[in-house]
Amino acid sequence: MPELKWVKSSHSEASGNACVEIAVFGDLIAVRDSKDAELAMATVGRGAWVQFTGALAKGLMA
Repeated sequence: MPELKWVKSSHSEASGNACVEIAVFGDLIAVRDSKDAELAMATVGRGAWVQFTGALAKGLMA
């Protein structure tokens, strides 16, 4: 697997207690907890990611 370029969410807490990072990997979006980058990451398809983030933006998920 190639080295991924991880980007921290702009909504992560400044204190570092709730940090999520994502990376694009082909047609997948990889998601991980930046507090423990050695843990497994989750991957989802781009379409699912767009639906998920869209629902969050609309306040449909808490």
